[in-house]
Amino acid sequence: MYKCMKCGKEVEIDLKTAKKIICPHCGYRIIMKTRPKIIKKVIAR
Repeated sequence: MYKCMKCGKEVEIDLKTAKKIICPHCGYRIIMKTRPKIIKKVIAR
């Protein structure tokens, strides 16, 4: 999953087959990869 930097909508793009990387909603060309929200637990001694 990727997120458009202009409109903020999530976009699913296959980078191997895509000729142009653009947002289908607004046409913006800067896309950021979304990262899962992982909570890390650290045990202190």
